[in-house]
Amino acid sequence: MITSDFKKGVAIKYNGDTCLILSYDFVNPGKGTAFTRTKLKNAKSGKIFEVSFRSGESIEEAQVEYRRCQYLYNDGTDMTYMDNTNYEQFTLPIENIGEMIDYIVDGSEVVVVFIDGNPFTIQLPAKMNFKVIDAPAGTKGDTATGGSKQVTVETGAKVNVPLFIKEGDVIKVNTDTKEYVERVAQ
Repeated sequence: MITSDFKKGVAIKYNGDTCLILSYDFVNPGKGTAFTRTKLKNAKSGKIFEVSFRSGESIEEAQVEYRRCQYLYNDGTDMTYMDNTNYEQFTLPIENIGEMIDYIVDGSEVVVVFIDGNPFTIQLPAKMNFKVIDAPAGTKGDTATGGSKQVTVETGAKVNVPLFIKEGDVIKVNTDTKEYVERVAQ
């Protein structure tokens, strides 16, 4: 793999360790050679660090496997999942899940990323539906300004939505940007 193949969530080998690409940015300074600035997370230690690679540099891709799994429960420190193919259960530390924990519903299906044969993190679907459990009343007349309000969904996450959304509605949320997409017909 070369630097132009970098994508968020791809695992690479760096200095003998397996690292996950958290973010990357192609930089062409105009004077000098272009490079790709990356933020990497070490799969073993969990340490996050930044590395710059020369443009077109060849990088070894790590062995990564993606499995569909069902989220079972959270015990406060670890989250338990079940592999949908062989029904084996395993845990992942909450810190490996990060902010995605706000968008995981009991019993939901997620993709678990296995690096070097061990579960490392998860990937959520790009868009998910959530039931609104708490929504303040929209102020009459605010709709002319395209106003928004913050509601709480069933997982406890806070989402900014248009004023017409009310408690009990089901909304679609983009899990990458954490933004409201649309109201879902029930």
